[in-house]
Formats: sequence, C-alpha cells, structure tokens
Amino acid sequence: LQKLIHLLQATDDPLIQEQALITLSNSAAFSVNQDIIRKLDGLSIIGGMLSDGIPKVKEQALNALNNLSMNIKNQEEIQVYITQVCRDVESAPLNSDLQLAGLRLLTNISVTSNYHHKMINSIPCFLHLLSEGTERTQIQVLKVLVNLSANPAMTRHLLRAQV
Repeated sequence: LQKLIHLLQATDDPLIQEQALITLSNSAAFSVNQDIIRKLDGLSIIGGMLSDGIPKVKEQALNALNNLSMNIKNQEEIQVYITQVCRDVESAPLNSDLQLAGLRLLTNISVTSNYHHKMINSIPCFLHLLSEGTERTQIQVLKVLVNLSANPAMTRHLLRAQV
C-alpha cells in the first residue's frame, strides 16, 4: 500500500495513476487496509487526484475514496472534498461513469448527517439529475436524496430547492 501511494505521488502517467488507484480501491474493501491507507496519508494523496484533468483518473480517485469512506475516521478526512465532488457531479457529462462515481461517494458520505450541510447547494443539481438522468443515475441520486431527507434539518432545503 505504501508503494502504491508513493507511486501515485511520483508519476504523472495517467495509466499508471489509474491502475494504482484501482488497486488502492480494491484494497480498501478490507477495513484493516482503510486504516493503513489513512495512516500513510493516502486519503489526501488520493483526494489530490480529484484535481486531475483526466476523467478516468478522477473517476478512479472517486471510487477509491468511496471504498475508503466506509470508515468514520476516513470520512472525517474525506469530507473536505465534498464540495469539490458536488461540483464534479454537476459538471460531469450526464450519466457518465465519472458522475456516477461522485454520486456513489456522496451516498456513502451522506449516510450520517454530519456533512449534509456541505451538499445543500447541490440539491437543485440532484433534482435535475433525477429528472434527466438514466435509471442508473436516478437510482444513485435517489440514494443521496433519501439520506438527506432523513435529516430534519434538510427538510426546508429539499422542499425549497429550485429545479
């Protein structure tokens, strides 16, 4: 894991970055690896890949963060990327794998109400995706909206959203 994280930092080759992120994502399926990746500062390194202009690299970074977000301590670090992920979901091509990867991460992050306030400005986008997206996109958006609706503090924001 340490070598993969160092590889991400050391290379500008998008194919190598993509493969390293896929491997880190797969490794994050095991809770012990989630802690190790966090302790190796992997969350911020993977999060830094969200700024990459290559959609496949960004998509794989989102997938890795999604798997890593199953851990409360990791969520505390990943939450700093929520606003950026919301922007990426809004700007990604409709129904793209990149958009779905962002929505999956937002679904996991929104299971608890700790970071709902960071998604308020994206509610109109979520509602737009619900009406315009394919079934896969709609299902993922609905998961985010259901999580947000479980929080009474979000009711006003959900009901007043301009679509």
